[in-house]
Amino acid sequence: MKTIIYNGKTYKIPKPFNECYFGKEPTKLHTVLNPYSDQAATIPAFALAIYDTIKGAERIQDYTLMQKGLDWFSRNFTKQYYILLD
Repeated sequence: MKTIIYNGKTYKIPKPFNECYFGKEPTKLHTVLNPYSDQAATIPAFALAIYDTIKGAERIQDYTLMQKGLDWFSRNFTKQYYILLD
């Protein structure tokens, strides 16, 4: 299991998300827009990679992977989850 320290908290990245590419700066902040509500949320690159995996899994109808990502995101970035994924 991969871990990332962000804002003084250690985040555990479970399989298969530990295989995601988080970029050279995994804690760099990015703003993501919800295409349905036009609300925005700011998340670090490692969470953005998991968000992108969730959205990709939804597109290819891999609902097991999608749910695993949603569970992780809702536990670790609750406020952003409700803006972007709920």
